[in-house]
Amino acid sequence: MHNIMDVPLGSKISIVRSRRVVTGNTISPADIIIKDGKIVGIQPWGKQSITVGSQLLDAGDLVVMPGIIDPHVHVNEPGRTDWEGYSTATRAAAAGGITTIVDMPLNSLPPTTSVSNFLTKLKAAEGQCFVDVAFWGGVIPGNQLELVPMLHAGVAGFKCFLISSGVPEFPHVSLMDLHSAMSELQGTNSVLLFHAEFDDPSRAPTNGDPMQYETFLASRPPHMEVAAVEAVANLCLQYKVRCHIVHLSSAMALPIIRKAKKAGAPLTVETTHHYLTLSAEKIPPGATYFKCCPPVREHSNKEALWNALLQGHIDMVVSDHSPCTPDLKLLQDGDFLKAWGGICSLQLGLSLFWSSARSRGFSLLDIPRLLSSNPAKLSSLDGRKGAIKPGYDADLVIWDPDKEYQVHEASLHHKNKVTYNTHGL
Repeated sequence: MHNIMDVPLGSKISIVRSRRVVTGNTISPADIIIKDGKIVGIQPWGKQSITVGSQLLDAGDLVVMPGIIDPHVHVNEPGRTDWEGYSTATRAAAAGGITTIVDMPLNSLPPTTSVSNFLTKLKAAEGQCFVDVAFWGGVIPGNQLELVPMLHAGVAGFKCFLISSGVPEFPHVSLMDLHSAMSELQGTNSVLLFHAEFDDPSRAPTNGDPMQYETFLASRPPHMEVAAVEAVANLCLQYKVRCHIVHLSSAMALPIIRKAKKAGAPLTVETTHHYLTLSAEKIPPGATYFKCCPPVREHSNKEALWNALLQGHIDMVVSDHSPCTPDLKLLQDGDFLKAWGGICSLQLGLSLFWSSARSRGFSLLDIPRLLSSNPAKLSSLDGRKGAIKPGYDADLVIWDPDKEYQVHEASLHHKNKVTYNTHGL
C-alpha cells in the first residue's frame, strides 16, 4: 500500500482538492478550504475559485481523510532518548499519516506522574515535534492528589498498570489505589486507561524453552487479561468514570466488555495493529522483536478480534509503539522470557490496518472512525480533531489505498529499526 503524499514542510496550503474526500459517511469529490490551520469550508469539487495568494494542492484521485490520531505511543523522552525521542517519533508519525500522537506517561525519566514531571516533559518536547502531541498522565500508588492538578495543567487523562510495568519508576496499582484515584476523577469527565492484566501467583513456573514463542505465550495466559478486564468493568460501573482498556489481546475478554457497556458503563477498548496482523503460530524461535505484553496470540484469536472490530465491539486500533534499543531485545540470545516487550509500528499503522481490513468487509469509511474520530473522543480532542468539518484543525492524510510498497529499514523514521522490516504492505 498505500503511498502517503509528502507535502513540503511549512507549505501554506489554502485549498486541498480531491475526487475522494472522506467526510462523515460519504466519499465524494470536494475542495477543502483552509485558513490559519483550520478548515473553514467544504465546497463541491472545482467550485472554489483560486484567488491571488491561494495555494492549491490537487490530490487527484488520492483519498483525503482526517489525519490519524494514535493515542498509544511511548516516546520515552526525556531520560531514555536512546530508545526514542520526540523528533524521531513524530517524524515517523507524519510519514505514516498520523497528525496527532498521545504520549504515554512511562518509560521517560521522569514519568508523567506529577505536574512538575509533566512540565519537564513539555519542555523536552518543545521545538522537536513534526505533528501535534498530547500527553497522558500516570496513576501510581500514592499520587492521587496529583491527578486533578495534572488535568488542570493539560494532560488528556491518565494511565495505570494492574501488573508490573517493567520499569521501577512506574509501579502498578492495587485495587485500593484505584478506588482512591477514581474517587478523585469523579465529575471531571477525565478518562483512566488500564493495562489490564493481573498477575497470577498460583500459576506454575514457566519451564519451557525460552527461545520458543509458545513458552512466553504460556506465561501470559488469557485469564490474566479476563480477570483484569472484569475488575475494570466493575470499577467503571461503580464510579461512572470513563475507563479504557488499552491493547486488548485476548478476545475472551470481549463478552465482559459488551456486558458492561450494555449496563451503562462508560467503557471503551482498543486493540493494536500487531494483534490484528501477527499470529503466535507464525512467530519463529528466537524472534524476540515480536514480543509484547499482553502477547500476540493464536490465529483464531486474531480473527475473533477482527470480527469484534467489524461488529463495533472494539472502539479503535492503535500502534502501542513501544520502542527500545536493539540490545534489550536480546536478538542474539533469542530469549523471549528476558527480552524487552514492545513492538514499533507507529509509521506503519494505516498500511497494516488497510492491508488486512479491506479483505474482511471494511471500507474506507471505517478508517476515520477507528483511527481518527474515536481516538479523538478518547483523548478529549473531539470538536477539534478527528473529522473533516468546518472549525476543525486542518489535519489531513492524503494517500493511495490501492498502491503496495515494501517496508525497508531506510524508509523508517523511528529511532531503532526493530520492526516490520522487509514486509510488504
